[in-house]
Amino acid sequence: MSTSPKTIFVTGATGLVGGHAVEEALARGHRVKALVRASSDTRKLDEWGVEKVLGDLEDADALARGAEGTDWIFNCAAKVGDWGTLAEFRRLNVEALRLLLDAAVAAKVGRFVHVSSLGVYEGRDHFGTDETTPPAADSLDAYTRSKTEAEALALKYCKEKGLPVAVVRPGFIYGERDRTVLPKLLTNLRRGTFAYFGSGEQALNCIYVKNLVHGIFLAAESPDAVGETFNLTDGEPVSKRRFVGSVAELAGLPAPKRKIPLKLAKFLATVVEGGARLRGRKDAPIINKARYKFLGLHLDYSIEKARRVLGYAPPYGFDEGIARSMAEHAPAEAHAAARG
Repeated sequence: MSTSPKTIFVTGATGLVGGHAVEEALARGHRVKALVRASSDTRKLDEWGVEKVLGDLEDADALARGAEGTDWIFNCAAKVGDWGTLAEFRRLNVEALRLLLDAAVAAKVGRFVHVSSLGVYEGRDHFGTDETTPPAADSLDAYTRSKTEAEALALKYCKEKGLPVAVVRPGFIYGERDRTVLPKLLTNLRRGTFAYFGSGEQALNCIYVKNLVHGIFLAAESPDAVGETFNLTDGEPVSKRRFVGSVAELAGLPAPKRKIPLKLAKFLATVVEGGARLRGRKDAPIINKARYKFLGLHLDYSIEKARRVLGYAPPYGFDEGIARSMAEHAPAEAHAAARG
């Protein structure tokens, strides 16, 4: 494994994963170039003195500038969400990725780490599923289908064009500076509108963002990672109830008790989503198939391949990771405890 300083081009650098990847790269003494849109909030990047490449995922010239003279590329950018058309997700998650891969090939980049998702697997209960199980050809929602296609495209460039690609598949990502998932969950907890689908004891395939970044760097450094995919989680059993209950406790809120029977939740997800699509609804309904997958299914995936090939050992346990993640949302006393 290489310990010499590298130049790393990071996409999605103003987002949760990309921002933490940039922070870790700088802490390790690497030079970072970050792809940023004109409308992006770049205050953190400016504070860190990061070189900014102005453009977006569909700007071939900006991608070429970012890739030029770069040792590694971390593709942390993606259109995410549980609602939208497949064409919308494909445009940014697949076709734009093709431009980035072309830029990487032209620049002879030494390692391309693509951040995918455990959502590429079939939308069913999983009990220790590993990488020998192929991704689902027809996913429940447009986002995960586009991620499946993106993975295939990146690995095709590895096989056919010699680009040293490694793919990491994180589960549900949480962490500091999250602007989406934890704030939305907290809003629902405060309003008393959150409900479990079934018992809430089903596994949640979660990963603390700093554990994910640790895995990204291992995938960049290991010669055995090229052409491979790796499941990444926190590596310990975390149920939906444990996750949500921890968030509620750290926020000083009562733990939710409402439950929707699993069969009813599945039926409602199908009916409500179907009606919303018929009406051409632009925003996600309160329940849909993707949310049923997240809250209703048992999502347990093996990370043994990452442990064996990469030497992946999550640096943070779930309790520490969620406390750190919640410090900015928690009451003053919990904030002090999280800071240690």
